[in-house]
This record gives sequence, structure tokens and C-alpha cells, in this order.
Amino acid sequence: MKELPIHIQLQPESGKTLYEQIYEFIRDEIRRGGLLQNEKLPSARLLAEDLQVSRTTVDMAYGQLVSEGYLEARPRQGYFVCAVEGLCVIDAPARGEKYGGGSESSRVSEQYDFSPTAIDMHFFPYATWKKITRNILVDANSDMFALGEPQGDLELRTTICRYLHGARGVNCEPEQIIIGAGNDYLLLLLEKILGRHIPVAMEDPTYVKAYRIFRSCAWPVTFVPMDENGIRVECLRQTEAQVAYVMPSHQYPTGISMPIGRRLELLKWAAAKEGRYLIEDDYDSEFRYKGKPLPSLQASDRNGNVVYIGTFSKAIAPAIRISYMVLPYPLLARYRQECGFYSSTVSRIDQTILNEFIQDGYFERYLNKMRKQYRMKHDLLLTELKSFRKAFRISGSNAGLHVILTDRMGRSEEELARTAQETGVRVYRMRDFRMEESGDTAAMLILGYAALSPEEIRKGIDLLRKVWL
Repeated sequence: MKELPIHIQLQPESGKTLYEQIYEFIRDEIRRGGLLQNEKLPSARLLAEDLQVSRTTVDMAYGQLVSEGYLEARPRQGYFVCAVEGLCVIDAPARGEKYGGGSESSRVSEQYDFSPTAIDMHFFPYATWKKITRNILVDANSDMFALGEPQGDLELRTTICRYLHGARGVNCEPEQIIIGAGNDYLLLLLEKILGRHIPVAMEDPTYVKAYRIFRSCAWPVTFVPMDENGIRVECLRQTEAQVAYVMPSHQYPTGISMPIGRRLELLKWAAAKEGRYLIEDDYDSEFRYKGKPLPSLQASDRNGNVVYIGTFSKAIAPAIRISYMVLPYPLLARYRQECGFYSSTVSRIDQTILNEFIQDGYFERYLNKMRKQYRMKHDLLLTELKSFRKAFRISGSNAGLHVILTDRMGRSEEELARTAQETGVRVYRMRDFRMEESGDTAAMLILGYAALSPEEIRKGIDLLRKVWL
């Protein structure tokens, strides 16, 4: 096991919490190459003993590093350093892979990362999660360590079914739900269900990882432009697509919420020809700050054309790695015939922990707490951005964990990202999520706020104000 350098010195008088100091030290070591990919870090218990801090402090630091992609938590193995190519200096970034430009030294100096994917782990109920885990392991019998059902434990599927109906209006039975270790696995499984070489349409811009998965499945992909209401169905009709991958509740990365009229158009497209399906990725629907939560697209589906996919990674923690897919009955029959022999990719222990976390009300309380935290940060960010409104149009607010700034002054995304980076702020370019060139599009920058503290949001926006306005 790779031990951290012995010269780590925590400084209680520095004004930073112990958690922040541990997090920043490990993050900087990874960025500098002091810790290399796949090297194993000390367990949280050992590191807590070495530094003479509480185990919770180390757990929070590790949790934040996992959420930001610096570390990977491998079940029953520990924490390992992830690949950090995205932090290295690439003058001409590959589309959808790297964000921003500049030198390695300037990237290392970034103080404020407005990542749209990172989440806040400060308030995660570590003690509760540990208590549930401990109780389950104490009471575990031989059944707990058996292989379990391929679709996931019935008890958890029943709990998820009730949650989805109450929170998202999803109409399904537990037998329609498949539990998997992340959306990646579920999309790969869907390829086995639908078959190879199925033409698929995606919104442009879109979620790049889903595109990579579809391409790895040998699915020919067509990109369909969007307007202010989402994917343009008249353009979708001109394609040969059998499947359309959409994010109607809060499109990533544009932040667009699809109105009911466009949703009905999509459902009509799917129902017009046998074998057409819509993949609804409902990745962060829990976070909406104005009005009532939008119902899922699946809630309006009367013909069994929607495959609904969701995850607990945003709502709880990325390391949970538990996602779910709701199959319409025709595809469920195909799954059982073609893929029923695949074992579940989520351990029964993890499924039981999550089930109790939801059933005992901890998930609802944690979700309500995080909604308040994220809304506070969301409102703070919009307040700080008021002075930007002459130079930028602000959109994508009131839902999700990021907003979009569209430049009104004819500047390029590269220029804006570079000047931000030079002052210590990392922002994200919309062009990295566009699959096809759009030369006449105004520069658009993505600002996520979930993982930043209120003070970091203020300081980061103040730095942007000095270089952008």
C-alpha cells in the first residue's frame, strides 16, 4: 500500500478545516504526480490514526476526492488514485474529453473549480451509513452472501418502485426494475436487450459518456439539434433512429427542461413505428428550486416506449454506484430471454444498506437537507451573477446543479475559459459537449456550484468579474 508522505502537517490555526487540509493535500499530490494512477491510499482508519484526527474527518476528505474523480473507492479493497489526464495540459483538447486550455502550472494553480459534476459531501450522514452497515453485518446470515437475483433484490426494487411513483410519477412494478452498478452498466445491458447496430439519436450537445458507450456498442449515432424546448422532433423524424436518448427534466449540459408539448411530440414519434424507444436519463431530477418537480417522461407513456434510467450517485454519493432501469414490458420479456443469466453487479450487502437508508427515512431527510443547501448556493450564485447580465445571458437555473452563461460580447469560449483559468478559476466550455460544429453559436460557459462553499462561490465569481466584465 502506498503511504502518504510523512511530512503532512495539519495546521489547525490556518483557518481551514482539517477535512479541507487533508483533501487539498491529497488533491495537490495527485495533480503534481506525487500519487500515481492505481496507487492505493491508506484506509480511512489508518490515516485518521496517523494524523490523530477523527475517522469522520478523513471519510469526508476521501468522499470529496471520490466525488471529484481524484479517487476511486473499490468495494472491500480501499481507495485508489484515478487517472488524471483531464488535469494535464493539452493544447488542443479532444472534444468532450478535456476542458479549458493553458499550461500545467496554471491548471494546478486553479483555486475555484466550478465543476458541473461534483457534489457536496460535507453533509453526508456518515455515522448513519456506518450504523446501518454495522447492524446489517452483525445480523447477516448465509443468505446475505448468496448471489441474489439478477435484477437485484426484490425488497430494494419494491422500495425504489414506491419512491419513483411518489417522487417522479413513474408507473411501474418491481418486476420491471433492474438494479446495476452505475448507468454505464445499464446502458451496456440495454445494448444486449435491443441488439447491436441499432441507430440511436442524441441531443446535441449531450452527455459525452453516454455517446462513448453507444459507440462502443456499435450503435450508429445521429445528433439532433435542440431549441429552447429541447430536442427538435421535426429533425428527429428525418433520421433513421430507432432509439432516442433524452434528458427531458433537466438536459445535460444545457439545463433545458422540456415542456409537456414537446414531450408529447416525442412520445408520438416513438409510438409511430414498432420497435422505437426513448431512453429517459433522469440523472438529477431531485433538485428543483422553483415550482413543483416535473413528472418524468415515463409518467406520460401509455404505449410502453420509454426506458427510464436513474441513479443515486447525485442524490446520495458517487461511490454508492447504484442505479436502476425501468423496462417496458416488451423489453422486460426480451431481457429475461436474452440477458436473464447476467448476475447482478451490486452486492446484496450494498443493496440492503441502501434499502434500509431509504425505508427508515434517512434518504428523505438527507435529500431535503441537500435541497436546502443547493438552493442556498444556487440563489447565492445568481445573486453574485447579477452584475454579469449585461455581458452574459444566464440560463439553466432553478434546477440541477449548474447554470449556463452565454456571452453577449462576441468573445470565444477559449478566450473566456483561458482568462478564467489564468486568474485561478476553472469553468467549462459548452463546445466540449457539442458533437457537431456550430460556428455561429455564441460562447457558452458552464458553472457548477454544488461542491463549492458559499465563500468559494463568492471569491470565484469575484475573480471572474475582474477578468470578464
